[in-house]
Amino acid sequence: MVDTYPNIADHGLIGDLQTAALVDTNGTIDWFCAPRFDSPSIFASLLDAERGGFCSVRPATDDYVTRQLYLPNTAILITRFMTEAGVGEVIDFMPVAGGEATDRHRLVRLVRVVRGTMDFVAEIQPRFDYGRQPHTIEPTLGEGAMFRSADQALTVHRVGEFVLHGTERAGHVELAGDGIRVTGSLNAGEITGVVLETGGVPPKRISPDELVETFRETRRYWREWNNHSTYRGRWREMVARSAMTLKLMTYAPTGALVAAPTAALPEQVGGERNWDYRYTWIRDASFSVYALLGLGYTEEAEAFVAWIMDRIQESVGEDSGPLKIMYRVDGSSDLVEETLGHLAGYRGSAPVRVGNGAADQLQLDIYGEAMDSIHLADTHGLELPHVGWTQIRDMLDWVCDNWDTPEEGIWETRGGRKNFTYGRFMCWIALDRGIRLARLRGRPASIERWTEQRDAIYVQIMSKGWHPKRGAFVQHDDTDVLDASLLVMPLMGFIAPRDPMWLSTLDAMDEELVSDSLVYRYDPSASPDGLRGSEGTFTLCSFWYVDALARSGRLDEAQLVFEKMLTYSNHLGLYAEEIGLTGEQLGNFPQAFSHLSLINAAMNLDYQLDHGSGFVDPVLSKGRRDVNHAYDSEG
Repeated sequence: MVDTYPNIADHGLIGDLQTAALVDTNGTIDWFCAPRFDSPSIFASLLDAERGGFCSVRPATDDYVTRQLYLPNTAILITRFMTEAGVGEVIDFMPVAGGEATDRHRLVRLVRVVRGTMDFVAEIQPRFDYGRQPHTIEPTLGEGAMFRSADQALTVHRVGEFVLHGTERAGHVELAGDGIRVTGSLNAGEITGVVLETGGVPPKRISPDELVETFRETRRYWREWNNHSTYRGRWREMVARSAMTLKLMTYAPTGALVAAPTAALPEQVGGERNWDYRYTWIRDASFSVYALLGLGYTEEAEAFVAWIMDRIQESVGEDSGPLKIMYRVDGSSDLVEETLGHLAGYRGSAPVRVGNGAADQLQLDIYGEAMDSIHLADTHGLELPHVGWTQIRDMLDWVCDNWDTPEEGIWETRGGRKNFTYGRFMCWIALDRGIRLARLRGRPASIERWTEQRDAIYVQIMSKGWHPKRGAFVQHDDTDVLDASLLVMPLMGFIAPRDPMWLSTLDAMDEELVSDSLVYRYDPSASPDGLRGSEGTFTLCSFWYVDALARSGRLDEAQLVFEKMLTYSNHLGLYAEEIGLTGEQLGNFPQAFSHLSLINAAMNLDYQLDHGSGFVDPVLSKGRRDVNHAYDSEG
């Protein structure tokens, strides 16, 4: 059973800006949910090889070599198969669905041979609602078929006429259990394929010309989008791929970015740390807005800030405050966590969870991240309207009343509430950014109270968050455990990057949390988080470490660590949440936070290598100037 699961890293991502699919290096789509990222799955063999469902295209022999790549500057994925008899390719993409929510989503799978001949085997085995709903198969002669369950449907559209070799068909279609199997042979220059579509549309025959035009439109969209990037630094290819990956994880109708397109991929294979990340975390906000503005994608930054402001306006939080820590992409907050006991889990990693029980936790840091994103947007051309300011003012008044409350913290621990230093520090950020905006725009606000509380937070962190014996800032006021989230303190202006207290903290992290270039978020054995098992190093923290090194004057070391981190990506430049002891990707894949932190570290390190350590304010201004110049040139 274990051998039937590919490595987490052995996947590429395709998507249409409303949902996404994973394709492994053997040509199998083993994860696909529709109509949205957070919808029930149609293909999920990544979580149960027998019950999850899949769509595979591969050579009929096991004796082949496979390679996978993206068509340059696009989200079109090519999986190549090489045998002694020939070379074949599967080209996978999803035509962009646009900004209006829809139930119709298309997966296009083109199969061609570029040299010699190749026998292929393709199989379509959907399993609706995480494998819980049975389905029927309704074939339509010459057109395709439809798989139909009680709540979902998947249509198989045939592409073109049958490929003929003489008077014989090159392929054969048959039922295979609850699915369809297609076998066939192609010669060099021949092409066939299939289009899978959700939404219950009837099957039809799609002409090759129509499909070629769809391919060209998709290619054109991604290349034009990629060309709007203003980044011209040292690591353009990796930054561009990270940016496109984030775009693939953005729900276009609302502008919300999901943390990952997958659920229940383990932080430790065989362990219980298996969470559903198909939702939008408020925490991602400031890091997303910084990255988007720095790359010149102002429309995407504006859409995400608007989404955050809508959540503030709704104020659906109860005990957890004006904001929930996470939402669905449409802004709703019904994230009830359930266990799918009928699924075995990735390589036996159980339980398989959907929904997220952390949604109702109190995590005070989200107010700092939200306010930092709003401040960034407002000071870079996306000014806040009056109604938005009144809502923010009420939220910051709540922060004044509640910042000194025990909470679950950034890592969403399930071991009880603590006075986490990171949460306190982010409350300081929230009030500080509010004070700055009120003064900059002349807005009415309780500035005296906000300033008093901001300063009280500062004093508490410096007295209780600092551990004199460790010579470091620590996770909370009742421990001596280090926490990599505090790497952000100098990056967001709480402490000077060359302050002796910070340099001492960085030295302590070097010794305890850093393994070569890889950074652990904390030591679970020293600070129990309510869960069994261990975990890998956090890619997010590793890129934060790069930025912290650079700001602290260790530029050469920062560049080396960054270059090392690039070697840990998969073959396509993608990262999961964590990296294991032997370099394997762990956790949900790909992970937005990993790619956001890569982009931010690259932009900031680039600027400091050119202009000196410690000062990066012009990074966003440069992105804005460059994008304005690009748009002016187009006009």
